[in-house]
Amino acid sequence: MATSQDFVNWVCGEELDSRYLMYVLLAEVESLFRFAHGSTHQTIYYPEVKAFHALLPPLDEQRRIAAVLGALDDKIELNRKMNQTLEAMAQAIFKSWFIDFDGVPDADMVDSELGRIPKGWEVKPVADFICFNPATRLARGALAPFVDMKALPTNGCSVSEVTSRVVKGGGAKFMQGDTLFARITPCLENGKTALVDFLSSGQVAFGSTEFIVMRPTGPFGREWVYCLARSTDFRHHAISNMTGSSGRQRVPVDCFRNYFMAEPPAREAQAFKGATSALFDRIKGNSDESRTLAALRDTLLPKLISGEIRVPEAEAAVEAAT
Repeated sequence: MATSQDFVNWVCGEELDSRYLMYVLLAEVESLFRFAHGSTHQTIYYPEVKAFHALLPPLDEQRRIAAVLGALDDKIELNRKMNQTLEAMAQAIFKSWFIDFDGVPDADMVDSELGRIPKGWEVKPVADFICFNPATRLARGALAPFVDMKALPTNGCSVSEVTSRVVKGGGAKFMQGDTLFARITPCLENGKTALVDFLSSGQVAFGSTEFIVMRPTGPFGREWVYCLARSTDFRHHAISNMTGSSGRQRVPVDCFRNYFMAEPPAREAQAFKGATSALFDRIKGNSDESRTLAALRDTLLPKLISGEIRVPEAEAAVEAAT
């Protein structure tokens, strides 16, 4: 197998476990980067790599350390895959009910400018029944939760990190249940979107100026708005309406006045919430657990690699957390 010259290939001998080596490198990544050369494109050359030293316990101990840390990573990966499945289920229901109108008899369909839609549904701009960039107050100088663009996922609905910052002025303001939709290239094309599920009732947070905030109104719950923001046609509409110079194109929020949908009756919107809210609650639970496990892994990693703690202590910590 051939690799790029930008890779360093590590080959493990009989006395070194490959997964243990991976965790050693993760633990020592900052030390390794002290030897990097260059500014915009930093490189670590072979002599520095060759000079790298690390504690090497017996092979059995290496494998036990790797097993403890690997169990945490495996559970995090299992949660990620489970969340992917849960969200796919919600998205499939959204598409079936509100895009394809599956199960609606032809006799109950009527013609419209969008094609055939169920009787009693009205074609309207989507901005008529959900709110874009709602006016939300947050006092200057207040300490509030903050979400940066890098924290928005390209897949999935959970932000990766929430910090606290002092409010200095600009930035999108949002509340629990809102959806954050990246409006700038390439973040929009890459799919950066998130559901705000980490605030308490009435709490206000802020984030990047490049977020469009989408807020549910009336019977349309957080689940419906988020699934809309992830839907293919909605995203294509946003991308096709981007304006600005190459590399800094943005979506003007008023373009959604020109995005039309068949507005479902309140009972349909409420039924969708009932069918999907448990899915999103479970997604949040899995995401919260993964953040806890990742924090524990990051705490145990350097201590295990350095020998500060031994495997039984780490196993006890993992058992307590899971």
